[in-house]
Amino acid sequence: MAEWVLKYADARGEIHQQVAQASTEQEIRERYSQQGFLIYSVRPRRIARGLSTEISLLGRRKKLNLEKFLIFNQQFVTLVRAGLPILKSLDLLADRLTDPKLGPYIRAVRDQVHSGALLSEAFRSQSVFPKIYVTSVMAGEKSGSLAEVLDRYISYQKLALAVKKKVLVSLLYPSVLVVLVICLIVFLVTFVVPNFAQLYESMSTQLPAVTQILIAVGTTARNYVLLFFAAMVGGIFLCMMWSRRESAKEKIDAVKIHIPLLGDIWLKYQVAQFSRVLSTLLTGGIPLVQALETVADSLGTVLLRRGLEKAGKMVREGQTLSGSLTSTGMFPSLAIDMIEVGESTGALPVMLTSVAEFYEEDVNTKMTAALSLIEPAIMIFMGIFVAFVLIALYLPIFSLADTIH
Repeated sequence: MAEWVLKYADARGEIHQQVAQASTEQEIRERYSQQGFLIYSVRPRRIARGLSTEISLLGRRKKLNLEKFLIFNQQFVTLVRAGLPILKSLDLLADRLTDPKLGPYIRAVRDQVHSGALLSEAFRSQSVFPKIYVTSVMAGEKSGSLAEVLDRYISYQKLALAVKKKVLVSLLYPSVLVVLVICLIVFLVTFVVPNFAQLYESMSTQLPAVTQILIAVGTTARNYVLLFFAAMVGGIFLCMMWSRRESAKEKIDAVKIHIPLLGDIWLKYQVAQFSRVLSTLLTGGIPLVQALETVADSLGTVLLRRGLEKAGKMVREGQTLSGSLTSTGMFPSLAIDMIEVGESTGALPVMLTSVAEFYEEDVNTKMTAALSLIEPAIMIFMGIFVAFVLIALYLPIFSLADTIH
C-alpha cells in the first residue's frame, strides 16, 4: 500500500497533518470524509517530502496573470449562475480564454473534475492558483454557494489589484528620475570628464585639487566601465539568488520594517492585505484557524507569515484573535483595537474590512507625502552633483583667464 500525506481539519477547526496508508487517493479521501473530517489535500509521501526542495532548487514558481484569471472567474460565475453544470462551464471556457497560458491549467482542472475529483482539489493540484482562491472554492463547495463565494473572491481581487496599481503608479515617476540621474552621472563621469582631462593635459597647467580628484575618478571609471557594469550585474544576480532563500527573505523584511517612514508604510500595507484576505475568507464561511493559515501562505512577507503562524497556534489553543496578533508585536495598536471590537460584537469580517479600508487609505496618503519629499530630494541631489562637476571642470579655465588678465 502507498503512503500518503494527509492534511485535514476536525469538527473544531483544528488543522492536522499525518501519514496514512491506502491503495488510492480516492480511498483515503472517502475513509476520512466518512469520519467527518474536512480534507484539504492528499499527496503521495515522496512528492510531499520533495516539494519544498524542488521549489527551492527551481527558485521560482509559475505565476498567473491575475487580471486575466479574474476575467475567467467572472465568466465562470456567470455560467454557474445561469444554471450550467460546473463541468459544462469549464468545457465552454477552457478553449475560449483571453490568456493562452491559462488554458492548459483550466483544461487539466476540467479533466480532473470529469474524472470525479472535487473542483477545489483539481485547482489545488495545479500548484499555480492562489491558495486563497482554492480555499474559497472549497468553502463554496461545502456551503453549496460556489457562485456567491467566488463573487466575494472577485471583489477582493479587484480591490487588491486596484491598490497595487495605485502604489506602482505612485512609484513610477521617482523610479524614472532615479534612472535618469544615474544615466546622467555615468555620462558626465565616463565621457565629459575624460574629455576635459585630455584638454588640460595638452595645456600642461596646474590643476586645482578638486579637479584632479574628479579627473582621476573619471578616467578610472572610463577604463573600467565594462568591469564595473559586469560586477554590478553579477552583484544583482547574486543578490537575487540570495534573496530567494527563506532566511534571506526574513532578514530583508526585518530591514524593510526598520526603514524610516517607508518601513511604516510597508507594514501598514501588509496589515491592510492581511485584513482584506481574512475578511474575505471568514465571510465565505472558512473557520478562523484555517483562514489564518491561508492568509499566512498568501502574504508575500516571511516575517508576517511567521507571526501569523504563531497567532494561529494561539487561536487554536483558545485565545482571542486580537490577543494572538498582539503577541506578534507587528500589528498597529489601532488595528488590534478594531479587531477586538469586531470579536466582541460578533462582526469580525465587517470590522476587518474597515481595518483594510482604513490602512489602504493611510498607505495612499503617506505614500503621496513621502514621494512629495523624495522627488525634490532627487532633483536637488542631481543639481548639486551637476554643479560640482561643472565647477570642478571649469575652475582651471577661470584661473587661466585670471592669469591672462
